[in-house]
Amino acid sequence: MSVQERKERQRGSRERLIVATARELAEQQGWDAVTTRRLAERIEYSQPVLYSHFRGKREIIGAVALEGAAEMAAALRAAASEADGRRARVAALAHAYLEFAERNPAVYDALFQLDGGLAFAQEDTPEPLKDAFAALLETLGEVAGEGVHPALFTELFWSALHGLATLTRAGRLLPEGAEERLDLLVERLAVL
Repeated sequence: MSVQERKERQRGSRERLIVATARELAEQQGWDAVTTRRLAERIEYSQPVLYSHFRGKREIIGAVALEGAAEMAAALRAAASEADGRRARVAALAHAYLEFAERNPAVYDALFQLDGGLAFAQEDTPEPLKDAFAALLETLGEVAGEGVHPALFTELFWSALHGLATLTRAGRLLPEGAEERLDLLVERLAVL
């Protein structure tokens, strides 16, 4: 292994450490607790080293979001692939989405609430974000209904899931109705 290859491997390792530490800190204490100073202390590198990887917190949030998008896509695909029939796939996908949001609130915020400097729904949208949407579209596109554009239906269904995730987390919806809400969403929006 050349010196250059070793340096690149070490750089990649440091970058993964920064992202993992930011994510861990955000999940434990919220994104306000994630500062470059605290990250530098936790990873035991100087702030200039941290800035050699990321220009600031915004880019770190973006990196966490991209990692989270890849994880979400994998979770959605896994859930849908384990279900039999269109209704079961849609229900499994919806459950997986809401479970991901609940288990990973800081990642979910990085993806959908905070400014991570990422472009959504544009030509330069990063691949992990496109793939997360594709994971939704793969299942939801087949239940959009005749004459309904699959991507538009997927956006609408995703918006409803996001609303449920956000309102539930904020304590704006009663926990007792969670399953009934989800069943209603699946039954009324999807052409099954």
